[in-house]
Amino acid sequence: MADHTTPHHRPPRPRVRAGLAALAATALAAASVTVVALTSTATPARAAGLSPFDIPGRGATVPFVEHEAEDATHTGARIGPDRRYGTLPSEASGREAVTLDAVGEYVEFTLTAPANAVTFRYSLPDNAAGTGRDASIDLRANGILVKAVPVTSRYGWYYGGYPFNNNPGDSNPHHFYDETRTLFGTTYPAGTKIRLQVSSTAQSPTFTIDLADFELVGAPITKPAGVLDVVTDFGADPTGATDSTAKFQAAVDAGQAQGRAVWIPTGTFTLWDHVVVDGVTLRGAGPWYSVLGGRHPTDRKRAAGIYGKYVPGGGYTGEIRAHEANGPSRNVTLRDFAIIGDIRERVDEDQVNAIGGAMTDSVVDNVWMQHTKVGAWMDGPMNNFTIRNSRILDQTADGVNFHTGVTNSTVTNTFVRNTGDDALAMWAQNVPNVNNSFTFNTIGVTILANHLVSYGGRDIKITDNVTADSVTNGGGIHVANRYPGVQGQTAVLGTWTIARNTLIRNGNSDYNWRFGVGAIWFSALNEAFQNPTINITDTDILDSSYAALHWIEGQTNGINLNNVRIDGAGTYALQVQAASQVSFTNVRATRIAQPNPIHNCVGSGFQITQGAGNSGWYTATPYCGPWPEPQWGTGPTTPPTTSNPTTPPPTTPPPSGGNLAAGRPVTASSSNQTYAPTNAVDGNPASYWESANNTFPQTLTVDLGAVRSVDRVVLRLPAGWERRTQTIAVAGSTDGGAYTTLAAAAGRTFDPAAGNAVTIGLPAGDRRFVRLTVSANTGWPAAQLSEFEVYGGTPPTTPPPTTPSPTTPPPTTAPPTGNLAAGRPATATSHADVYVAGNATDGNPNTYWESANNAFPQSLTVDLGTAGPVSRLVLRLPQQAAWQTRTQTFAVLGSTDGATYGTLRASAGYTFNPTTGNFVTIGLPAGDRRFVRLTFTGNTGWPAGQLAEFEAYAS
Repeated sequence: MADHTTPHHRPPRPRVRAGLAALAATALAAASVTVVALTSTATPARAAGLSPFDIPGRGATVPFVEHEAEDATHTGARIGPDRRYGTLPSEASGREAVTLDAVGEYVEFTLTAPANAVTFRYSLPDNAAGTGRDASIDLRANGILVKAVPVTSRYGWYYGGYPFNNNPGDSNPHHFYDETRTLFGTTYPAGTKIRLQVSSTAQSPTFTIDLADFELVGAPITKPAGVLDVVTDFGADPTGATDSTAKFQAAVDAGQAQGRAVWIPTGTFTLWDHVVVDGVTLRGAGPWYSVLGGRHPTDRKRAAGIYGKYVPGGGYTGEIRAHEANGPSRNVTLRDFAIIGDIRERVDEDQVNAIGGAMTDSVVDNVWMQHTKVGAWMDGPMNNFTIRNSRILDQTADGVNFHTGVTNSTVTNTFVRNTGDDALAMWAQNVPNVNNSFTFNTIGVTILANHLVSYGGRDIKITDNVTADSVTNGGGIHVANRYPGVQGQTAVLGTWTIARNTLIRNGNSDYNWRFGVGAIWFSALNEAFQNPTINITDTDILDSSYAALHWIEGQTNGINLNNVRIDGAGTYALQVQAASQVSFTNVRATRIAQPNPIHNCVGSGFQITQGAGNSGWYTATPYCGPWPEPQWGTGPTTPPTTSNPTTPPPTTPPPSGGNLAAGRPVTASSSNQTYAPTNAVDGNPASYWESANNTFPQTLTVDLGAVRSVDRVVLRLPAGWERRTQTIAVAGSTDGGAYTTLAAAAGRTFDPAAGNAVTIGLPAGDRRFVRLTVSANTGWPAAQLSEFEVYGGTPPTTPPPTTPSPTTPPPTTAPPTGNLAAGRPATATSHADVYVAGNATDGNPNTYWESANNAFPQSLTVDLGTAGPVSRLVLRLPQQAAWQTRTQTFAVLGSTDGATYGTLRASAGYTFNPTTGNFVTIGLPAGDRRFVRLTFTGNTGWPAGQLAEFEAYAS
């Protein structure tokens, strides 16, 4: 999400700029960033460390095989390993890549599996204007030219302070890499040598290759019967030559009205604005074939995206047009297409995300999101939303953000890489986020902030993920009471399950803080933790860039670590900068760079409870002193052996009652793309199994684990799907060899008006294996099931509990009798990211307003509601010592009508000193005023107006 570079503490700005300017000295115009280069003459080079795909049983199941350039044959210069922010290898996967700078130089990959497509990650230098350059690189198979592949630097290269710009004259160059994809036109077998080779340096002096993902892309999905077609029925343009927004909008509106799915055929479609969906399925021929993109040519805040309707008073507070209002949308399915945008800058106010708005009881499945601002920024309140089996690449900001009152929602089996901010985030601003999860995801190279984070939230689950290569201002997993609106009931509460995650080269240097951030870190900036239970179990923290575990910014508690392996840390096992209470059981640390494994300057405020099995990380005499330089590359180069987990993955054993098939092993005669048979027993009605298309019959078989009494099956499809009839027979077996027919083949009708469920009664008897044979489907040329439930005995009478979407809007504060400004409306001439004017009147001294940077004068105005006496102001900044002493120059003005202002105090310098509370008091001449304004013209600590609390008093 936004802003880790605009920190809650402010080091002197000149030091930051000077350091980054040195890194950037040769990074502009036609040259590449300064790198550490090792030449090679067509010999393989060993990768610097583990790949995120080396970890069995964790992370996403992806359809490609990844090859690192430095591990392939090449004739270029190997760069890295280097983790210093602002260097080209620091943003490469594994912190190494290969730079080609002469005609004929190449990187050559040898296929280990058949492939007909590749996605490769690369970097070209920027041009002098900061608008990027276009070039091409040859793709060859066994030495024969296949095609010239276009490449560009237009989606990379950002500069300056948060939220960054495209001006090479500024400091802080970063976000160097991009990705492109291409189909070969034929399938090459394993053993084929695929080469990326420079044919010309006229358009670009260098080509840096990081990696290549090779895959075998299936044929386009066949158009099903009964759908509405955006091309043949509504006239959308599959060539992309004209804007098809209105055609798509008409199609999805008709789909909702008629209860029919909407089909996107093969093509590239230009959308100049959002398509707003509600109660409809929008599906395509596959993400390599059905592609949405585009951006309005003049109104640049409008671009391609699929959005749900916004919730009144919800997380989104910007302009809402009539067709976007009255959300959330419900029962939406988006599947099997790509949204590849054209976003080349970061403007946080612009809604130029691939997916957005609010969607309840909805699913995003097998969608490719690239070159947008955020893959999916979801503004609640909303409930039961799933993103699965998807790819999110090359975003200017977050990959996903569940923002404000998102409940019972998940991101699972999704691959994320090269995000410009948090990869997967939850932010409980003002309304609680409850029972959300990030599971079985693989995240590689997060440029800014964290791989996995929840800012506040209750009963959050982060499990079975693999993360690799965080670059700056964040870590691998972050649990925090940070950012506006995260306090009280929206703060970190309940039971958090953080289990079976693998973190590789996580944590990094925060260029504002000037020290490292841990691979797993905790912050209580807004308020202390209020006794949550945070269980971190069965986790591997490997080759951390700085500390493995880190506490900062306020009191935390309730943290329990069990069966945690720390193998390699650039500085410490534990970095303690705030008080906490933490229990450690079976936490083992090896290869810690510093001889003293703990940095602790808070003393006994950090309370450790030790269980059995700990080693390598504890000392009774921690170090407290200057930060050491990190020592990198001390972690393992082969995957660790995974021990038996203390918290096994959530599978359901055969129950004595209820659904006997829940979580049980399941097999199918075939599956289509990522719609695996396990989806039918995962308890998630929005996910589903789908067989190969146009090939009947198909079977789905569940193993109940033991011979059980079985008398019925319940079969489900996702709630929003249109009516269809599938021809299904049911068979049973006690040994998995000999099957007996339990219900003959018959048409089973799934009707969304009746819950899209079918119950089939079976003759009483014992079975261990239950098999469905599907021989027809009127809605799609394949077998489909979202849930395969098996029961014995009488059906349950009590449905499982669910958490409804919040119905109570965020509280507001009436005008008080003490501080007249408390909770009152505040406006400003500008604000930086999430540091909005309302932070100055929210009663929380740890949140704050900050104006746009380097743009004085700036003003902050509070409306007290009615005209009355105001005799003094108390102005505050956060009291943390990291907010060093600064003098801000501002004037105070007052008004009774908000139009005509008189000067109450002339412009003067006011010094905020953290040793004396970091506040100033200003007396005002007697008189009534309703509006009070501060006009800032200078700040010695940061080039912007800043205020944590704006208090006004009558006496």
